[in-house]
Amino acid sequence: MVSHRILFLNHIAQTSPSPMLLEIESAKGIYLYGPGNRPYIDLISGVNVSTLGHGHPEIVSAVKAQIDHHMHVMVYGEFIQSPQVEYARLLAENLPDRLDNVYFVNSGAEAIEGALKLAKKVTGRPEIAAFHNAYHGSTLGALSILGDEYFKTPFRPLVPGIRHMEFNHFDDLQKITTNTACVVAEVMQAEAGVITAADGFLQALRKRCNETGSLLIFDEIQTGFGRLGSLFGFMKYDVIPDILVLAKGLGGGMPLGAFIASRDMMSTFIDDPVLGHITTFGGHPVSCAAGLETLRIILRDRLVDRVVEKEMLIRKYINHPAVKEIRGHGLLLAVELGDKDLMLKVVEQGTEKGFVTDWFLFCETAIRVSPPLTITHDEIREACTLINDAISAATSQ
Repeated sequence: MVSHRILFLNHIAQTSPSPMLLEIESAKGIYLYGPGNRPYIDLISGVNVSTLGHGHPEIVSAVKAQIDHHMHVMVYGEFIQSPQVEYARLLAENLPDRLDNVYFVNSGAEAIEGALKLAKKVTGRPEIAAFHNAYHGSTLGALSILGDEYFKTPFRPLVPGIRHMEFNHFDDLQKITTNTACVVAEVMQAEAGVITAADGFLQALRKRCNETGSLLIFDEIQTGFGRLGSLFGFMKYDVIPDILVLAKGLGGGMPLGAFIASRDMMSTFIDDPVLGHITTFGGHPVSCAAGLETLRIILRDRLVDRVVEKEMLIRKYINHPAVKEIRGHGLLLAVELGDKDLMLKVVEQGTEKGFVTDWFLFCETAIRVSPPLTITHDEIREACTLINDAISAATSQ
């Protein structure tokens, strides 16, 4: 019988020359389980997707209940479907007033695409500004604003009129002009290696957008849903975007993305042309049911209130002398090792020791630590001990 590993390599389109190749048979809580029920602590939450861990019973029940009612019934925006409207309402109730209208899509990249289209439609302007070392997705529009040439060059020509700035460089904000339709920014640059905003930088960005009439888009695909210690990352900085982009944790483990703006702005998609933005599976009712239940649990159990406390425990227990620094906020952290080869050895040792981590697209010297919000104090201590052990094993090789 042909193994799943061989089938994976032969028939699943590959994205790198060295995939992790962990075979996962089940998952529960913070654990992934391979053949023989071997456990791995999931320290990246499927890259910030599994906010409440794996197999949360209430989310599973919500998914099963929705499947019993119906799955896909019609392209997006035509039929009234309870999971969509209830989720949109709950999101709006927990966001500033100007962010009251939700357009559900399938993924983060699609949400970015929709947000860019909306900004151009609203402003009628030709240019878009973004930041170096930012990742917003791999579709052509999202790739155009991505801040790294290595990933873009083979796919040119891309969308024209893109200006890039350095994150935390105040002088670069002058590149935002009255020709700029929008600025796309993360409140904390994730794939750059978890780079936090300098004091006053996001406020200065908001001010410059106000001066030029440019729309401010916050990409909170990785930072939303409590991960930074506030329900959404922008709330830590008291800076409100014109358009908010969400995905990953939005779906509670199911595929879901969204861009959120005011109802007035979003109404520009209604005509000239009609169907200004369309999607078949966006806001799939099963995905919305999972996401809705996830947000309800986050709010009900006040999980965000305990994120910073858990961050402090991680900072306390990851104490190997080879660690240069730990960057980030809440449960989105970069453990800086200062060396690519050491980082790769630690990732490899992680799977040997029983945990899963990875690195960042634009930072190859740090490992990612972003466990589910539900991780307990005992589980944090266990995970950090394994990380220290993995670093010790890697440094001795």
